[in-house]
Amino acid sequence: MPNPAERYAQLSAFISENKQQLFNRIAPQRTRHVTVVLEDIYQPHNASAVVRTADLTGVQDVHIIENRNKYTVNPDVTLGSSKWIDMIRYRDRGKDNALDCMQALKAKGYCIVATSPRADHVTPENIPLDKPLAFCFGTELTGLTSTILDQAELFMRIPMYGFTESFNISVSAAITLYTVMQRLRASEVPWRLTQAELDELKLSWARKTVQSAREIEGRLDRPNDDQAPLA
Repeated sequence: MPNPAERYAQLSAFISENKQQLFNRIAPQRTRHVTVVLEDIYQPHNASAVVRTADLTGVQDVHIIENRNKYTVNPDVTLGSSKWIDMIRYRDRGKDNALDCMQALKAKGYCIVATSPRADHVTPENIPLDKPLAFCFGTELTGLTSTILDQAELFMRIPMYGFTESFNISVSAAITLYTVMQRLRASEVPWRLTQAELDELKLSWARKTVQSAREIEGRLDRPNDDQAPLA
């Protein structure tokens, strides 16, 4: 079987030159050094806005916890961005999906960051960048559950100067991701994907772009079909 780079090269024959150029330009700007966790977000436009922000700031993974509320995409808000983002969903019935998510992220070396207006000195402008960061955002009304608060290693606030207690969740995520990613790109922290991750990412995008990609791959892998047309 071909490796991801070889498979991508094969599928590239079915992708426009413009799209290939987009993949080559955007993929190296993606990161998993920063990720987002959305816990039980029940307003589709908020969750969808966060996904769109993740795409625009170069954050590849969004982790979605569904203990009480099902995550749904609002296409008018995402504008297709959900196609290019990896959404990891935790929604097993009868389980504490928040705890499963936290344990999975910690096993990958992430520092769990809980956003809270009552946090002390940590803000998007000064949070340490040396360790991978998982920024957690909770429900619109009650915020993060005790499960995530208990698992958090850092508490971060976004400075505010008005009467209301907090920013809208999608605004909080946008401020956080934009600020942290700008700092990362100006730093010497190795935030980029590895070559192997880049190959896997571009292949996954190709499979979402090429019509009947799996059928084409199956035909490519059958040695007796060498003479059969692929289109």
